Amino acid sequence: MPRAETQPNDGLSGIVERLREMHARGERLPSERELARLFDVKRHQIRKALEAMRQAGDLAPSPPKRSARTGPHISEELVSLTNPLEVIELRILIEPGLARFASMRASPAEIARILEASQTAPDAAYGQADLDFHLAIAVASRNHLARELYRVLRQVGVDSRVKIPTADTPPCPKRTAERDAEHRRIAEAIADRDPNAAEQAMRDHLRAVLRQINAKFDAVAA
Repeated sequence: MPRAETQPNDGLSGIVERLREMHARGERLPSERELARLFDVKRHQIRKALEAMRQAGDLAPSPPKRSARTGPHISEELVSLTNPLEVIELRILIEPGLARFASMRASPAEIARILEASQTAPDAAYGQADLDFHLAIAVASRNHLARELYRVLRQVGVDSRVKIPTADTPPCPKRTAERDAEHRRIAEAIADRDPNAAEQAMRDHLRAVLRQINAKFDAVAA
């Protein structure tokens, strides 16, 4: 790929503008290293320009980095101390706030991702579809610490030792449809930039999950 023409003291705005032109033409953006060579700038300038485009909603957000040092180690310690009721109780405390933040801070690309993830694809696994939706909201909250704490919480929640001791059966289509409707209400409130509605819709959804968990525990105890 030939090197792009550069101008002396070409600042961040100039790099962003050329990246937008490439993106608008439908070109797949090369790696940061290749872009730096192409524009004859430093990689950190490219990194800042790409982040500016993500913040503006011109690019989809980059997937957050996982912490190999803390994630698995923390979840392993916590698994032996907790149970599904404690997990959902903490989710009820945390996630309505994340939905509120997302309604105020999400970029257009992040909102599009949340809306898309609110509906379970025909070939998607039930649990993975749910996780994808809630993580999209956590990312869009733009609170990095809350996002990573939430990742740990969900990692604990999906551990087999924390699951309710009942037979693993596929969720019925009715519950999938109900869950999608609950997710859709949350996603639309975020898209409408309505923090109160987003917070309440998330709380209502998680309370419905809590009722299901209680019902399963009752069935196991019976």
